[in-house]
Amino acid sequence: MRIQLSEHFNYKKLLIFVLPSIIMMVFTNVYTAVDGLFVSNFVGKEALAAINRIFPMIFILGSIGMMLGAGGSALVSKTFGEGDKKRANEYFSLIVYVTIILGVTVAVAGQFAVPWVAKLVGAEGITYDYCVLYGRFLLIGHPFFLLQAMSQSFFIAAEKPRLGLMVTVIAGIANMLLDAVFVAGFKWGLAGAAGATLASQIIAGVFPVIYFLSKNNSLLRIGRTKFYGKPLLKAFTNGSSEFLTNASAAVVTFLYNYQLDKISGDAGVAAYAAIAYIVMIFFSVFMGYSIGCAPLIGFNFGPENREELKNLFRKSIIIITACGLIMTALSEALAVPLAKIFVSYDKELLEMTVRGFRIFSVAFLVSGYGVFCSAMFTALNNGLVSALVSFMRTVVFQIATIMVFPLFWGIDGVWAANVFAEIASMIVSVGFIVAYRRRYGYC
Repeated sequence: MRIQLSEHFNYKKLLIFVLPSIIMMVFTNVYTAVDGLFVSNFVGKEALAAINRIFPMIFILGSIGMMLGAGGSALVSKTFGEGDKKRANEYFSLIVYVTIILGVTVAVAGQFAVPWVAKLVGAEGITYDYCVLYGRFLLIGHPFFLLQAMSQSFFIAAEKPRLGLMVTVIAGIANMLLDAVFVAGFKWGLAGAAGATLASQIIAGVFPVIYFLSKNNSLLRIGRTKFYGKPLLKAFTNGSSEFLTNASAAVVTFLYNYQLDKISGDAGVAAYAAIAYIVMIFFSVFMGYSIGCAPLIGFNFGPENREELKNLFRKSIIIITACGLIMTALSEALAVPLAKIFVSYDKELLEMTVRGFRIFSVAFLVSGYGVFCSAMFTALNNGLVSALVSFMRTVVFQIATIMVFPLFWGIDGVWAANVFAEIASMIVSVGFIVAYRRRYGYC
């Protein structure tokens, strides 16, 4: 059943529409976590710590694709809502071309930056070697990674969320199978894990380009365009919150590693890596829902359909609240078996990971509101508010809590920092929602 952006959405229809996006985000983080699982169990905690040290750089660079996907799809969806299909496709084509150019440029320049970044994040000895190896491998596939990140939002805007899910699943299965072959089978170590990830990125990046270049029955197709400076800038500014969310998450990861390094060395960094993999799988439910719902908000914002905006907003808040309660309960109940998947070989590391995850996961009760609020304002083409929400949530509150809490509570303060940062973010999000409710009419 093909659901169109112009329809009225009840709970069933809304969940059906966003479910592929949720599954796509969850699956993306699952196969990323599988990399960590194989590395931790077949290479060791030093290699796992190395991934966690260098990955923030990769994530910051990859955030460019997420920014262009979120900001560009909001612009394209709004243009569709206004009835200008030709212009919407020209905007889309321009964004694809810019993404490819940026991806190639960053991939080349990044090769020279990796050793410097590895030293900056405190890597030494074998951990430094692992950082350089993993970073350079993944940068080779950076253009494909950007296209993959960008296309997730555009498959939704094209009314093809299931196709986007299919691409992600195929790429993810390829990654996991190659992890088993390269790391567990051929014993290629961290290079094998990086090679498996690179292969999956190529699959997930090339397919959307081929699909949108070919004749298809979606709303979007790559074709001729011209340089639209102002709309392109709008796409960048609209998506700036998504860039800030992901780029600042990388900065925060560095600070977590820094604090844990001081308290417990590589063991603490490895524990945080395992926790981060698990948390991102749960957290991707909020991300997937917000990405899936954003084109609906953007489409109805174009013709100022306030009744449907109210409908989408009310249902979204209820869904996010329910998801937060369920995920927190599951996290507390499954902490031990989930941690054992990554670090069962080290009893002390396992205990540290379980305790850290149980504290960390309390944040699920409130973290969905900030994510949705930022995505909603992006869809409403208000990049400034979206960026402010994201900046406060992922930079100001996170940095403040991670730097202060460990002074009083040690390693427990590290794990609790995220909880209080998300509570503060929820308060700010509610403030912006109330302040702009009359302007946009969503409540």
